[in-house]
Amino acid sequence: EVQLQASGGGLVQAGGSLRLSCQASEFPFDNYGIGWFRQAPGKEREGVACIRNSDIRIYYADSVKGRFTISIDNAKNMVYLQMNNLKPEDTAVYYCAADSTFGTSWLLEDKDLVEYWGQGTKVTVSS
Repeated sequence: EVQLQASGGGLVQAGGSLRLSCQASEFPFDNYGIGWFRQAPGKEREGVACIRNSDIRIYYADSVKGRFTISIDNAKNMVYLQMNNLKPEDTAVYYCAADSTFGTSWLLEDKDLVEYWGQGTKVTVSS
């Protein structure tokens, strides 16, 4: 059972930056996609960014392109989300997630395809 541990959330002013981290207990299969979803109050959970084990970034939500960067450290089983120029609309609980289908969960925008979820980390951006 893969376990994902997210951290790094907090309160930041608009225009600020945060870096989220996700520690995976293992990367058990070669064809995984791993990354982040988020859920704002009263809204559906949505994909934010996804990366494959080959360090290929395959997905960014349109709303975060140019501001967020996902990266992976395979040696440490760590995934990071650098979030710059944060906006109040980025306020949400961010979830680390993984699937074994090369990130199909993100590409098809279907959270039900995610196989592993971490606990959320809350990001609040004040205006």
